[in-house]
Amino acid sequence: MLSVVVGGFFGDEGKGKVVAYLALNDEVSAAVRVGSVNAGHTVFWGGREFKLRIIPSAFVNGSCRLYIAAGSLVRLDVFFREISTLGVAGRVFVDKNAGIIEDKHVEIEARDEYLRNSIGSTLQGVGAAMVDRVMRRLKLAQDFPELRTYLVDLVDEVWRITSSGGNILIEGTQGTYLSLYHGTYPYVTSKDTTASGILSEVGLGPKYVDEVIIVFKAYVTRVGGGPLPGELPIDEVINRGWIEKASVTGRIRRAAPFDYNLAKRAVMLNSATQVALTCLDKIFPTSARVKEWGKLPPEAKRWVEDLEDVLRTPVTLIGTGDDVTHMIDRRKDLGVMT
Repeated sequence: MLSVVVGGFFGDEGKGKVVAYLALNDEVSAAVRVGSVNAGHTVFWGGREFKLRIIPSAFVNGSCRLYIAAGSLVRLDVFFREISTLGVAGRVFVDKNAGIIEDKHVEIEARDEYLRNSIGSTLQGVGAAMVDRVMRRLKLAQDFPELRTYLVDLVDEVWRITSSGGNILIEGTQGTYLSLYHGTYPYVTSKDTTASGILSEVGLGPKYVDEVIIVFKAYVTRVGGGPLPGELPIDEVINRGWIEKASVTGRIRRAAPFDYNLAKRAVMLNSATQVALTCLDKIFPTSARVKEWGKLPPEAKRWVEDLEDVLRTPVTLIGTGDDVTHMIDRRKDLGVMT
């Protein structure tokens, strides 16, 4: 079985939590991360907080092989630091065609006032590296001796694992409306962040995908510039308990109530088959840390059921707290594949 996890809004939806939960509960054989170090995924697990920028959030499953896709852009310092911090040496692999961000790319972006002041870029060198990739001068993973023992052909690996009956989880980064093609251009990232773009980075066609799980937070946040329909003033964000900081830059996230129009379009753009909803406890505090659908307060149940009606897609996973284990799993009850 092959599943893709994709963000439905502007990133920050809780994809790391969802991927970690699936890795622990679905006997996942392998996980693949796309994107780059400008996207941080946070996982609360075992009493610790992990902030990931390149290693898949499925690292919590000790038997899961961890891959970085050909379409990814890797910073070697971040890569090796995370391997050491997470203790995952020996089960992390990089596609030989993954791109490498060098110091010069970070320096180029640091000097770019447009990226810094108008777009709100994370200034991690991703855009500059992508320019070099498009111009066919970017160095790849296979060009660096220090990566020699990590290199694989990911297409061959994925084919081998799926052919032997293994489950593969593909972890997208950022969110649908940061897509270079389908997002709020020019306030977007440097690649396509929809499910189609995610698959392209891995080297897979759509017919191999069993499930596309789109992740929405129960409210909308974004960092940097660009439109945010219904954006709330900062004092109201604080009053609602929605104040957050981005995991890579530390910037305060702008916030707005859940946007049904954006969500409906995101479901369409990604051909989503399931919805994972996070932070329900931030809307309905009495749902905090609940792990069973039947124990949710009635008003929270109605909100989720109304969302399903609007999106015409089952809400299969519901996050009710920070920890990976704070999750309601409705997949069996709804007859969804696991």
